[in-house]
Amino acid sequence: MLKIPAIRWGKPYESLEFEDVVHFATGEPIAQLSQVGGGLLKRDMRFAQKARDALREIPSSELLEILKKAAELFMTATLPMGDGTQSPAEFVHAQSATTGLPENMCRFNMEKNAYALSNMNLILDSLTRGLDLEILSRGYGKEDRGVTVSYQAQSPVLGAVLPSNSPGVHTLWLPAIPLQLGLVLKPGGKEPWTPYRIYYAMVEAGVPAEAFGLYPGAGGDVGASLLASCDRSMVFGGQQTIDQYHGNPRVQAHGPGFSKILLGDDVVDDWERYLDLMVQSVFANSGRSCINASGIWASRHTQEIASAIAERIGGVEPKDPTDPDASLAAFTQKGMAPAVWSMIEQDLAESGVTHMTEKFGPRLEERELCDYLKPMVIHADSPERAVAKKEYMFPFVSVVQCPQDQMIKQIGYTLVGTAITGDEAWTRQLTDATNIDRLNIGPIPTIKLDWLQPHEGNLIEFLFRNRAYQMAPLEVATV
Repeated sequence: MLKIPAIRWGKPYESLEFEDVVHFATGEPIAQLSQVGGGLLKRDMRFAQKARDALREIPSSELLEILKKAAELFMTATLPMGDGTQSPAEFVHAQSATTGLPENMCRFNMEKNAYALSNMNLILDSLTRGLDLEILSRGYGKEDRGVTVSYQAQSPVLGAVLPSNSPGVHTLWLPAIPLQLGLVLKPGGKEPWTPYRIYYAMVEAGVPAEAFGLYPGAGGDVGASLLASCDRSMVFGGQQTIDQYHGNPRVQAHGPGFSKILLGDDVVDDWERYLDLMVQSVFANSGRSCINASGIWASRHTQEIASAIAERIGGVEPKDPTDPDASLAAFTQKGMAPAVWSMIEQDLAESGVTHMTEKFGPRLEERELCDYLKPMVIHADSPERAVAKKEYMFPFVSVVQCPQDQMIKQIGYTLVGTAITGDEAWTRQLTDATNIDRLNIGPIPTIKLDWLQPHEGNLIEFLFRNRAYQMAPLEVATV
């Protein structure tokens, strides 16, 4: 069984306490993961500047080439993993076994992370709007038009409190290395595999090991210490986490997306043309992503739309995670799925709410060590229904009847909004809507990201401050 240490600026640290990382269905231990305290992390943060100093010894252009090599190693190589090794197939199997994600989804997310690593030059070119990365490294320089600009790094490292539910989110912190910022990571207790494999792949490819700290730990102690100690960090969690860090410039909080598809009045009568797109947006990655559609809004035909989606996904059953056709992920924390189902039941009791997948049998399937929630489609006859503003971590969607002229106001915060319309006046209103983060105009699935655009906030603006910077030649006195 693998024994996975903490990593303290590139040096393995075997803690006194370990926690078993177990198979979600059998309870069999797969690895032992070190458990460190927040005090250790806080002490190590005294040396955070050394992580940035080590990376600044390597030009950003060279680091980008190193990441391309790391991407290949990440996908194809047998790499270290704690006191042992792990092949790509073993990585996929271990990740599936501890997260409940089917193996085909683990492979998809693996490819997603590798794509981001190998195309980081394009991603950063887009995020910086073509800024020479050496300006970020040096702190100042001249743009193409000859104007002196300055960007000051707000932290020597980027911290991240990582989740266990969706390995795809790791793409968000990958740009730190070519930006010459170290990484301080708290891996998810059930999904340490991706951050550790990325670490080993990057080091094998040539990134200085001292640029990394990985601090696994149970409870909230390590995560709270990381967020308090790093001047710039990311955290992933629920709405409570989002609310806790709202307005905190040091923390970029990622949580529920409440992503939606809006059908304009000019296209809604042809809604069947977009059924595949709607199903894909709801169902991909077992509905676990913040970019999955949790709402579909239209002014009419909503009962028909909800019924058609229910027919497509309502009968889907859990399968063995090794099955190539498996499409549902398990709830690995015992008791979570029944708690979610209990909340949904309360919403179903409200007048004007119809459970469209009820005929396909019980939605909650409880097992000895894990549980499943099968796909759910709900119809709401008004945006005032509570269920219209809900999002859950499985294929769950509310189809909401709402007049087009009320949609923008009623949908609330929306991470990804796909508006299928050719109405130019409404498109202008959607473009101006500040409650929609990523806006897709036309038939684009909510889950289709443009890697050359920011996912949720621009990382460059988060990590660097644009400031005035002037230089004048020094007059040297002559004798």
